[in-house]
Amino acid sequence: MANLNVKPLADRVLVEPAVAESKTVGGIIIPDTAKEKPQKGTVVAVGPGKKDEPMTVSNGDTVLYGKYSGTEINVDGKDYLIMRESDILAII
Repeated sequence: MANLNVKPLADRVLVEPAVAESKTVGGIIIPDTAKEKPQKGTVVAVGPGKKDEPMTVSNGDTVLYGKYSGTEINVDGKDYLIMRESDILAII
């Protein structure tokens, strides 16, 4: 994990999305324009949480999140999503 200069606030989490699949199970290659956005990623930074709600995810957790969750940001040429912890569906 790289040392990022991004510190999420409150209940926000910074997630590095997993790489989109480029080939189907049957071996068909998927063009870039038809790839599904990944719904899985790795937590790389966690905010301190809200006063009455401690954070339940931590750095390094692999998580599932909603298809349209978060805001895309680019830090040092790498794409990340920043989202509320409540947008995370599960830790896997």
